[in-house]
Amino acid sequence: MRSMSGREVGRAADVCVVGLGPTGRALAHRAMAAGMRVVAVDPRPNRLWGPTYSCWVDELPKWLGHSAIASRIEAPAVWTTREHRIPRPYCVLSKQGLFDALPLDDATVVTGRARTVEAHRVELADGTELRAATVFDTRGQAAPGARRTASAHGIFVDEDVAAPLVTAGEGLLLDWRDENGAGSDEPPSFLYSVPLGDGTVIFEETSLGLRGGMPQHELRRRTLNRLAAHGIRLRGDERTEAAHYPLDAAPPEAGRGQVIPFGSRGGMMHPITGYCVADSLSLVDTALAAVQAGTDPIEALWPWQARLVHWMRMRGVYGLGRLTTAQSMAMFDAFFTRPPRQQRALLSAHADYTALGSALFMTVATTWPFHWRYDLVGWTNRNRWLGWDYGLPRLPETSARS
Repeated sequence: MRSMSGREVGRAADVCVVGLGPTGRALAHRAMAAGMRVVAVDPRPNRLWGPTYSCWVDELPKWLGHSAIASRIEAPAVWTTREHRIPRPYCVLSKQGLFDALPLDDATVVTGRARTVEAHRVELADGTELRAATVFDTRGQAAPGARRTASAHGIFVDEDVAAPLVTAGEGLLLDWRDENGAGSDEPPSFLYSVPLGDGTVIFEETSLGLRGGMPQHELRRRTLNRLAAHGIRLRGDERTEAAHYPLDAAPPEAGRGQVIPFGSRGGMMHPITGYCVADSLSLVDTALAAVQAGTDPIEALWPWQARLVHWMRMRGVYGLGRLTTAQSMAMFDAFFTRPPRQQRALLSAHADYTALGSALFMTVATTWPFHWRYDLVGWTNRNRWLGWDYGLPRLPETSARS
């Protein structure tokens, strides 16, 4: 990895990557491995990423080695009115392992913040200018405001303390059980909890699809209530993690001769699950193959089938964001009885529109009571939680601290 500074980077590169999060670093790494001249820019290119990243094991590209996986869960659980087991391996990515698997030894890496990003030129805040035949913008998204949002508050707990709820090799993808202290007439949230492979487990209360999201103080209160319900007592100084980002970024319009938005900035954020990294990693080579062929990377990334899938998923997040807790449980009960292909079409497949259409239709058709389906499709209570007042921070109903 060569670092450069000054007013102008010498010769034009084939590819410039703006932003070195996991997707940007993967893009730069794979372009470099394909023999392209690569320049990349990030304010802190050597900083290890903060968020915890997870995915289905079968989503990861074959070129990514097993060192990128920190922990693996063979059959994660979902709790609604009953337990569902998903016979599909799931994993938590190792931040250091993923970083090390994407070396940039032969790329030109510039430390700086992009001020202007154009189709063939990037100007940094200090006046440095980078030029490339193709520019990818992977800087993520701005704060969501009142958009459809994913919000989460995570607490990292030692494995032995977490054992009453989650043990090594086990994981909870969605836990809707009535243990978070929220009333039936309050916006819903669920618990996500997985072992991280470093001796800790993350307990993360999560809301999906609410306009503007749910505040951290409310999510933390609900997390602590859940832990207390299982007799888990905390010291009070455990590390925490916060997430708050929009779910409704649209795929970019096709057309050559423009900046290529990629990752969450390029519409790859899953509107229903909030996952992005694995799908982006799996599409890196598709984008770069288009660059090498002289065709439009956006068109390669977003054929009509993928755009239709994104549109249908947006219908799903609109529905999810207006349900009560009881309705959410009923809806997920219906969804997790769908065949494996239909589940995958909603949870991860980039362009399987036929299976996704079947999954959405049958989920609505088998959700009970019947009248709850009206909320799912938006005929009633379309703006149920809009402008909800969460009030000031409150203590959990049963303290989870010793």
